[in-house]
Amino acid sequence: MQTTVGNVIRFAGNGLHAGTFARLSIHPADANHGIWFRRTDINGNGMIAARHDSVEASPLNTLLVNEAGVAVATVEHVMAALSGCGVLNAVVEIDGPEVPILDGSAAEFVRAILAAGVRKLDAPVHAIEVLRNVAVDDGRASATLSPAEELEIDFAIDFDDAAIGCQHKVLRLSNGTFVRELCDSRTFCRKVDVDRMHAAGRALGGTLSNAVVVDGASVVNPEGFRHADEAVRHKMLDAMGDLALAGAPILGRYTGIRAGHALTNRLLHRLFEDPLAYRIRTLDAASCRLLPGAGLENDYFAHL
Repeated sequence: MQTTVGNVIRFAGNGLHAGTFARLSIHPADANHGIWFRRTDINGNGMIAARHDSVEASPLNTLLVNEAGVAVATVEHVMAALSGCGVLNAVVEIDGPEVPILDGSAAEFVRAILAAGVRKLDAPVHAIEVLRNVAVDDGRASATLSPAEELEIDFAIDFDDAAIGCQHKVLRLSNGTFVRELCDSRTFCRKVDVDRMHAAGRALGGTLSNAVVVDGASVVNPEGFRHADEAVRHKMLDAMGDLALAGAPILGRYTGIRAGHALTNRLLHRLFEDPLAYRIRTLDAASCRLLPGAGLENDYFAHL
């Protein structure tokens, strides 16, 4: 069955890149509505579809823009939380241009969604089943979707900073894996990049409370990493959020090598450009049990 959130959920905080304060709330929606953002501070057309074809190029985050030019930035963490908790329909209202970064992960979104509950709706789930490989690349970076019975993410990163280095992780995202394994992994960056972004007027909302900063072999944050491989886990979290912009659950394996937001978005465009590469499949109860978020209970967030 399709799903939505059980109650209205509210958040507030600064955006990572613009540093602008915003209030965000997630509202229940009917079956077949999908995920939409609504800019409440905009008169007129403030509705923005959370879809891959609403994405515009933006450095270091995912930016959605509607036909009137109304935008909302850094949607990837809240989208990952909705997808990872199995929420298929919702309206995300926000009174500013950028989603609050909170602690730099999706944990606060997940905790609140599960506390509010996920409500079933009287409509079947339609999923995007990957039928054959599609791939995109950009230099040493690449992203691929290939057939699989459930959503799987295979990610590899390679950074010069010894604090990160080479990391590789593979996960099947069914049955609460996102909540248990990925949702608390934070945005990370290199100190040299932080200095450059600040000089260019970006990352104005970034602090050690919402991002992990590495400098060579050292972690600047006094608490260190939450996981030894937190960096690759966060890249998987980002990929989860960007894949959620397909507009329906994906049944397939995503393989990312040094991939980022733009490359994952290009991959979705490539998938939908090839009508032989996918089909829309109506899921039975057994297949629904393989979706992210299926079977989650509130105590899943007790460790967060």
